[in-house]
This record gives sequence, structure tokens and C-alpha cells, in this order.
Amino acid sequence: MKIPKIVKTYCKHCKKHTEMAISVAKKKERGSLKRGSIQRSKKRGLGRGFGNLGKYGSKPAISKFKRTGAKQSKKVDFRYKCKECGKITVQNKGIRMKKVVFE
Repeated sequence: MKIPKIVKTYCKHCKKHTEMAISVAKKKERGSLKRGSIQRSKKRGLGRGFGNLGKYGSKPAISKFKRTGAKQSKKVDFRYKCKECGKITVQNKGIRMKKVVFE
């Protein structure tokens, strides 16, 4: 996806619209095991009973339970740097895209 290097948006520090430089922020961990991953591991026979739930991963994946609907792209977080005050705000919700190109 093509994105401009400089965008005019609202700066919450200056409390006005200013020009901001965009860069890609470092990837954030979005939670270790999501609901779907937990369900998959339960189907594989992992994490049952009491105690020792650290045994996840000790059993190989069964060919029946391959991740067929897995997503092909990662979420990208953008970092906006204000040209006036120099403060940085990060857009944490992220946009899903395969490739980022700054114009």
C-alpha cells in the first residue's frame, strides 16, 4: 500500500492540525494465545485437565487441523512525528497490509 511520507493531521500535544512525518513503528505483541489458537490447541488434545498447561507444543500438529484460513498479512502500526513540537504519537490499532511503501 502506498502512503505519503508527510500528512497533515491533528496533533494532540499542539492541539491543532500540523504536518506529520509517518514511519512504521516496531511490531507490538498482540496477545500470546487468541481464542482461535486456544480452540485449535484444545482440538489437538493440549491443555486438558489440571496443571502443567506449559505442555502446549509438546505434541505435533495433526494434518487434519492445518490452519487453512490463516491470514496472509500482518498489522502495521504507524508512528506520526509532529514537525512543530517533535512529539510522536503511535496509531496502535494498525492496518492490515502486506507491504508498506512511502511516497
